[in-house]
Amino acid sequence: VSPVCHWRICTDALSIIPLPVSDVNLKPARCVMDLRTPHGVNLTVLLSNSVSPLPFLSVSAVKFEDCQHSREVGFVSNDPNFSVRPDGTVYAEQEVANLSEPVQFMVTARGLHDLHIWETTVKLALAGHPHPSALTKVTKEDEFRNTKTQSSSANGLRRQKRDWVIPPINVPENSRGPFPHMLVRIRSDQDKDVGIRYSITGAGADQPPSGIYNIDPISGNMFVTQPLDREERASFHLRAHAVDMNGNQVENPIDLYIYVIDMNDNRPEFQNQVYNGSVAEGSKPGSSVMQVTATDSDDSTTANGMVRYRILSQTPHSPIPNMFTINSETGDIVTVAAGLDREKVSQYTIIVQATDMEGNLNFGLSNTATALISITDINDNPPELTVRTFSGEVPENKVNVVVTNLTVVDRDQPHSPNWNAVYRIVSGDPSGHFTIRTNPITNEGMLTVVKPVDFEMNRAFMLTVVVSNQAHLASGIQSSLQSTAGVTISVQDVNEPPVFPVNPKTIRFEEGVPAGTTLTVFAAQDPDHFIHQTVRYSKLSDPANWLKINRTNGQITTMALLDRESMYVKNNVYEATFLAFDNGSPQASGTGTLQIYLIDVNDNAPVLIPREAQVCERARPNSRINITASDADADPNVGPFVFELPSFPASVRRNWTISRLSGDYAQLRLRIPYLEAAVYEIPIIVSDSGNPPLSNRSVIRVKVCPCDDNGDCSATGAVAAAGLGTGAIIAILICIIILLSMVLLFVVWMKRREKERQAKPLLIDPEDDVRDNILKYDEEGGGEEDQDYDLSQLQQPESLDHIVNKPAGVRRVDERPVIAESQYPVRPSLPHPGDIGDFINDGLRAADNDPTAPPYDSLLVFDYEGSGSTAGSVSSLNSISSGDQDYDYLNDWGPRFKKLADLYGGGDDD
Repeated sequence: VSPVCHWRICTDALSIIPLPVSDVNLKPARCVMDLRTPHGVNLTVLLSNSVSPLPFLSVSAVKFEDCQHSREVGFVSNDPNFSVRPDGTVYAEQEVANLSEPVQFMVTARGLHDLHIWETTVKLALAGHPHPSALTKVTKEDEFRNTKTQSSSANGLRRQKRDWVIPPINVPENSRGPFPHMLVRIRSDQDKDVGIRYSITGAGADQPPSGIYNIDPISGNMFVTQPLDREERASFHLRAHAVDMNGNQVENPIDLYIYVIDMNDNRPEFQNQVYNGSVAEGSKPGSSVMQVTATDSDDSTTANGMVRYRILSQTPHSPIPNMFTINSETGDIVTVAAGLDREKVSQYTIIVQATDMEGNLNFGLSNTATALISITDINDNPPELTVRTFSGEVPENKVNVVVTNLTVVDRDQPHSPNWNAVYRIVSGDPSGHFTIRTNPITNEGMLTVVKPVDFEMNRAFMLTVVVSNQAHLASGIQSSLQSTAGVTISVQDVNEPPVFPVNPKTIRFEEGVPAGTTLTVFAAQDPDHFIHQTVRYSKLSDPANWLKINRTNGQITTMALLDRESMYVKNNVYEATFLAFDNGSPQASGTGTLQIYLIDVNDNAPVLIPREAQVCERARPNSRINITASDADADPNVGPFVFELPSFPASVRRNWTISRLSGDYAQLRLRIPYLEAAVYEIPIIVSDSGNPPLSNRSVIRVKVCPCDDNGDCSATGAVAAAGLGTGAIIAILICIIILLSMVLLFVVWMKRREKERQAKPLLIDPEDDVRDNILKYDEEGGGEEDQDYDLSQLQQPESLDHIVNKPAGVRRVDERPVIAESQYPVRPSLPHPGDIGDFINDGLRAADNDPTAPPYDSLLVFDYEGSGSTAGSVSSLNSISSGDQDYDYLNDWGPRFKKLADLYGGGDDD
């Protein structure tokens, strides 16, 4: 601040405000002090009563004078309990709970058209309750000096040492300097006697963040070295120390409280840049929509951090531009007008502004955010059918056929319960032939046949259909007349198949009826009464081929005996299927099943069970055979059975006897004490209980054998019981011995013959034996020395006619006769060593008798290779040595090449 400009802070006389409590009187106005420096101002206001100041109570006035007397200034208090009006009047915003201690707060003055800032400190105390810190008038120098004062008492005057009293130091943030900037001077009253050194300690001085504050150790001037940021640190607590030159403490340390005065240097920040909210259409005014929240990093107890909200714009403006309002303090957005209609406007875009300085647009900083308000749907639009009458047609006897689609219009939110249609048939379909299913995509109603319709019964249907939504209509919304429509359905006649009135049809007959017997008439009816058609019949299934049907009238007759015991009869029922078809277009056919219940007759004699058994040759109590019988007939043509032995042959009744156990069982046992072991065939006559009864003579094979102590047949006894005597067993053993002897003699003879072959001498010297290397190849004539002939004869003529047509018995010696070749013996792949001589002789005889074998020196005729062969003549081949070739290496090849070595490797002597 310029030295010629100064603060003048005074208290003005204020009128008394009527209150329900005792009056509050303020003392006459008096000028407290003038300050020509920008810091450390104390304003003392004395209140006459001990009651707390009430809201909106005018307490004092703060005036500012500048050099030009024309500056516009705004005042801000850092205590939310007090505020300063633009005219400088200080008011209590709310009840102050206690003023037993002085109240101190900072008042900041800011130019409206520049960036200058001035500050002062205001202290409030109750009149009659003096407080040294609030009522003592001190200068900037005296304020921090440790002085001696006198105080009166009842006992007289005495001296008292007063502690240092240093009020809080307020430093504005974001100061531009210059730095270091002096804050305060600290002095001790002993600095005149001894040398004093001053120091400060604490966070901001010698502790992190260090270096922000320092002090001149000699003068005691305390400085701030850099701009401060309240949002980083709002206050500092330092301690000042005074020591002599020897380091001895001169004064007790004093506390220094430095408060960083907040400046409005932060804009409000919204938590989200875009907010999403919703409100139901048709909502009443005052309905809550959403809340937006902005925060300000500045001091929330001052106007710098007090955020206020307002709506800048609304898009669209339908039905009015101001459909919503916002609570300036809480940010709650509510509706202020009726008329929200989702079908017209489904979403609003609101631009919300947040401004600090309690919403003062001239001083405050602002920020904006976007609020998207979606209008949610309610069922305020009933579904409406597009036409009053629908029509369709359906063929008879068809199901799951869509007759017609019912179209509907609903302006509510698609694919929601408010939009989804539900169709009902309220009349015209008492039998439930139809239903309506909703298409989930198009919301159409698909009228579908679920029960077959009959053209002969109903040629048309007139239905009444009502449509509604899954969700109930909103309160106050009535159903539309267009939610009801009529549906006309025409039934199409089709050629229906003939129908058997009774299907399946069951009849009863005794089994064994003869062929040609008429059983029943199995006729079908044509349901197409309005069309005259002829019905014909055929057999579709007859497993036993017992039946036939009349093609015209459906009469069923038999073609064979009906047998209840047949494999095709199940539970006494024989089943056959027949086909009935008409002559319509297209032809239709139906099937019918005929079930014949066959009544049993006694046509099957009982059969004895078991057919084989065994007993001991000596009669024992447990040596008995239990017998029964089976009968293919049914009751009463089965048991009880009668078992008896025939009178012939007489030995049966003499050796055996039968005793009855129950209706279906009997016992067969020996009548005599001993019976020779053998197999006996015992005839038994079994009779059933039919009317008339049937009998059957059955034979049971009983093996009688010796038994051990347990009553079981022994092994020897079992063989004897099988029917082989001792002589037969001996004969079998003799035959087995003879066969084994013959096999042994044959093996001995084969081994002796093998030895004889190995002992036969060979025809050649063992040293020259190369039998294992002799292989039979095609004979190609003599050696190289015997081929002195014209090679042009190898050229086979173009035709063999001159050879084939030549007279018999006349041929050239070098021509191969056109006759069958002789068969030479084939040597086995593994010849026996003793038959080599026989093989050679056989080959020699075959060669002598072969008319096709050429002479040794004759020209051999090979296969013809074609005229003008690209291979050229082989006459250029010459095996005679020119003398340049060395054949001495043949001597190294062993005895088998000795002959060749003598012929070609002999040297000059040869």
